[in-house]
Amino acid sequence: MSLGGLLRPHLSLMHGWIPVTVQIAAAVLLAMVVIRRTRPMWWLWVSWAVFVGAMSAVIAYWYVDSQGLAGEPAPQSLWWWIGLSGTALAVLFAGWRHAAWWRRGVSLAAVPMCLLAVALAVNTWTGYFPTVQIAWNQLTAGPLRDQVDPATVTAMQQRHVIPADGTVVPVQIADSASGFRHRGELVYLPPAWYASNPPPRLPAVMMIGGEFNTPADWVRAGNAVATADAFAAAHHGYAPVLVFADAGGAFNNDTECVDGSRGNSADHLTEDVRPYVISHFGVSAHRSDWGIVGWSMGGTCAVDLSVMHPELFSAFEDIAGDLTPNAGTKAQTIARLYGGNAAAWAAYDPATVMTRHGRYTDVAGWFDTNSAGPEQTAAANTLCALGAAHGIDCAVAVQPGMHDWPFADQAFAAALPWLAGRLGTPGVAPTPLPKPQVTASVLEAADHQPRDAPGPG
Repeated sequence: MSLGGLLRPHLSLMHGWIPVTVQIAAAVLLAMVVIRRTRPMWWLWVSWAVFVGAMSAVIAYWYVDSQGLAGEPAPQSLWWWIGLSGTALAVLFAGWRHAAWWRRGVSLAAVPMCLLAVALAVNTWTGYFPTVQIAWNQLTAGPLRDQVDPATVTAMQQRHVIPADGTVVPVQIADSASGFRHRGELVYLPPAWYASNPPPRLPAVMMIGGEFNTPADWVRAGNAVATADAFAAAHHGYAPVLVFADAGGAFNNDTECVDGSRGNSADHLTEDVRPYVISHFGVSAHRSDWGIVGWSMGGTCAVDLSVMHPELFSAFEDIAGDLTPNAGTKAQTIARLYGGNAAAWAAYDPATVMTRHGRYTDVAGWFDTNSAGPEQTAAANTLCALGAAHGIDCAVAVQPGMHDWPFADQAFAAALPWLAGRLGTPGVAPTPLPKPQVTASVLEAADHQPRDAPGPG
């Protein structure tokens, strides 16, 4: 059995005994190499090492803040462990020459253990690897759930083989319309897709992940395919086709799904991906049958693309997205995303877009936020209120959780019945939006919200 199979019980990398054990081990090892009272000069070197560690934390904090790398503040433990890692490395170099062999060994062990604590703190912040199982599959490039190759999909359809679960097929989509350099993308086909040739005209949902992303994140970390499989099993094999699109082109390219200096991401999603899925998988081309789901940056994208292109999309789920596409402050965002073009910022600001558009027809949205994200909750209330004032049927659902992939997982699972019914999935009855829906008091508060305010970062 593989390590991935042995770790099937979903050992958490975000909570529980694994992070705590690593932190305790790192602290003990570092204490063993620092505490050395027999050499007075040693404490001068330790003071220097602590200074190096403190500067490491300060520089890291400055870099993350100046680059606008994240919309959620990092946990304090991250900066502590970056500082302790710098200290451990400085102690290793300072004491190597005169240290006993065992102390050298402990010093060598303390550095990677502190760095592992840093990695776990980052993971707690982002939720990128919720469990050991997911981390192992990602690091070893293990197969995705239900993954098959395109040739197998064609053969199954021609033989009318209806699988018990859906299938995930990798696709290579040309960038002829956008010129956006991107990675391979994925499409989830529910079992009912195989029921006929040509396939039934199923609805489709574009799935967009966070700022640091790969197209497979919704499958591995967001559990979206398992959620879709469970939904299809309860609805005679029917579920929307899911399109795991590449909005970034690279792991750390924060495009915010706009066309700008970081690439024409919006054009890729609307002019490359959507037509390809329609032509290659026979999904419905009607705007009432297309939706978007996004988490974090992807949530911002879901709102933005929907209000900018109501002729292409009729429903969206925004999971902990921001008020507007952003890469730092408003000035930083204009410089980084739009090459200094303030008019381009306004063209992709959802509040501005809705105000300029006027009344919408047959557009609906579900905003999901968590109790630990007041900025995203405020953004959701503002956008939903403004949307409701312009004809968009919407609701804000606040659920327990953190700004991480496990929250995105539970939010998508909660919204899928509504989304599938809204998009006209065969055999799926319409489901109302969650309560409470936006109220008059929220609408009044939105009227006083400044329209040019930047997002939280």
